[in-house]
Amino acid sequence: MMLNLPTPAAAFKIGTRGSPLAMAQANETRARLAQAFDLPFEAFTIVIIKVTGDQIIDRPLKEIGGKGLFTREIEEALLSGEIDIAVHSMKDMPTLQPDGLLLDTYLPREDVRDAFVSRNATALADLPQGATVGSSSLRRRAQVKARRPDLNVVEFRGNVQTRLKKLDDGVATATFLAMAGLNRLKMDGVPHHGISADDMLPAIAQGAIGIERRTGDNRAAQMLEAIHDAETGHRLAAERSLLLALDGSCETPIAGLAELKGGNLRLRGEILREDGTRVLSDDMTGPVADGAQMGREMAAKLLERAGPGFFD
Repeated sequence: MMLNLPTPAAAFKIGTRGSPLAMAQANETRARLAQAFDLPFEAFTIVIIKVTGDQIIDRPLKEIGGKGLFTREIEEALLSGEIDIAVHSMKDMPTLQPDGLLLDTYLPREDVRDAFVSRNATALADLPQGATVGSSSLRRRAQVKARRPDLNVVEFRGNVQTRLKKLDDGVATATFLAMAGLNRLKMDGVPHHGISADDMLPAIAQGAIGIERRTGDNRAAQMLEAIHDAETGHRLAAERSLLLALDGSCETPIAGLAELKGGNLRLRGEILREDGTRVLSDDMTGPVADGAQMGREMAAKLLERAGPGFFD
């Protein structure tokens, strides 16, 4: 069947949040589609959709609805036909999509690491006793408390620019951002140092861009197939399977990372009590095709070791 390609007069609509990072991700998607089909940029248009999660920045996500706050309005626009595809940061995505939508396209993954951001120190270990660290991530907060229980950890939400201003205003001495976001925004001037995944396991799917479409939209499916990165897909299948089996959300501190090595996939996972007093981890290697099953098996083992009430 011949593919009906978009034109400047009948542009393909790409939906996204309006933050600078979200726009950078949407523009990367636009550029890859234009290049794949040798089309002008004007054949694609970016539609900014306001989401609840960007409008409430003074409370933890667990108090106002979790990850769905960054996707709900965009998915409604996708289902209604207002947009043709939706571009998301995969670490913000719930593990299950609404009926009628598919999330099966991923761009090549960026740097997965966390970045330690501070004007006064280069690593968590360098901070003075009792220093204040800001983070909105339950995972990062728990990991900090596990490593440095002496530190004062405070809520720290907002986009990259907002968090940097909070540092300058003295709300905290240090914070964390994703290396992927800093790289995509070309923010080389931000005082940061990458943290090895061996020292601080990142969030599930950190650094990955996902593209969502309507289930029956064959045109979008054919176009997205041209820009899908299979390696990222294999890695996320394992990580998101782990997250789903752990019933992960913004209410539970969970970390995980899958990496391909030859024909095998290595999956690492970690669950933490919110106060950092218990940390359980696991490490498995197996065939790439077994990634999703490995995620489920790892989750079962971690939950068995944790016992009831671990996340309470």
